[in-house]
Amino acid sequence: MAHEVQQMAYVGETPWHGLGNRLSPNQPLEIWQREAGMDWRIESSAVHFKSVGSGLLAPIHTFPAQKVLYRSDTQEPLSVVSQRYQVVQPNEVLEFYRDLTEVSGYELETAGVLKGGRKFWALARTGQSVALKGGDEVGGYLLLATSCDGTLATTATPTTVRVVCNNTLALSLNGAISAIKVPHNTRFNPDLVKKQLGVAVSRWDEFMYEMRMLAERKVSSKEAERFFNQVLSVTSTDATASARQTNRHAISKAHSLYDGRGKGAELASANGTAWGLLNAVTEFVDHEKRARSADYRIDSAWFGQGAMLKQRALHSALSLVA
Repeated sequence: MAHEVQQMAYVGETPWHGLGNRLSPNQPLEIWQREAGMDWRIESSAVHFKSVGSGLLAPIHTFPAQKVLYRSDTQEPLSVVSQRYQVVQPNEVLEFYRDLTEVSGYELETAGVLKGGRKFWALARTGQSVALKGGDEVGGYLLLATSCDGTLATTATPTTVRVVCNNTLALSLNGAISAIKVPHNTRFNPDLVKKQLGVAVSRWDEFMYEMRMLAERKVSSKEAERFFNQVLSVTSTDATASARQTNRHAISKAHSLYDGRGKGAELASANGTAWGLLNAVTEFVDHEKRARSADYRIDSAWFGQGAMLKQRALHSALSLVA
């Protein structure tokens, strides 16, 4: 199956999915734009159609309520959207980070295009980090992503990355992800988003305090079993047999990651702790969960069902230290 990651660039070690062009640190945004496959624009055109059965000489009609979005480089169609749809260009996602990288100490780490250009993103290290007991380092990041097919609002998400395994987890407090979302019926204002993000990013210390609590909380085997069943169980009464089978696989796999097969599972912060339970689920979602391809796994882990699953795991883990 062809990868839906159209192109990607990264700094540092090769990403776990093995995709992308490697860059040396501190490259200008213009280099990122080219190497990440974001050096094109989204153009638009009116929707035209011919009525069925009118022959080759049938008049061409226009549907004024919608427009076609397409790539400027390949002319490939991306989506059909309403005239009110506000497009965010690929270069705007990278430009969002210009002052953050030049003045505020951020460093771009990955950027790229998913699903032929329908989604694109950039991820930057903020410079914030914390070491849990045993040297388990967690870094602070900022993810900005958008779509041009209506499947994702332009979303800025403070997130964390566990260095030992590259597990990702969106910053969350009081049960809600600290993300700033701009719907596509509203024009994207990067300065306003950065002001709103200032509040979310300032919660880093409080969030990491909760992570330390998880690393200190020892759990019994019964608590671990209950955690995985609670987080990964299919609760719908009409779940199919295949869905239940998949669910049993998920519980078994996540439990094995917790029991020592996961990256960093042997560290003092994770061995037999609530932090270990949480990271077993995040590693399962980011690296092990069945997916059509690595790129579909990225999409799910950051924006879809996988992201929601990780938040459910966080909520359940925090309930153990409440």
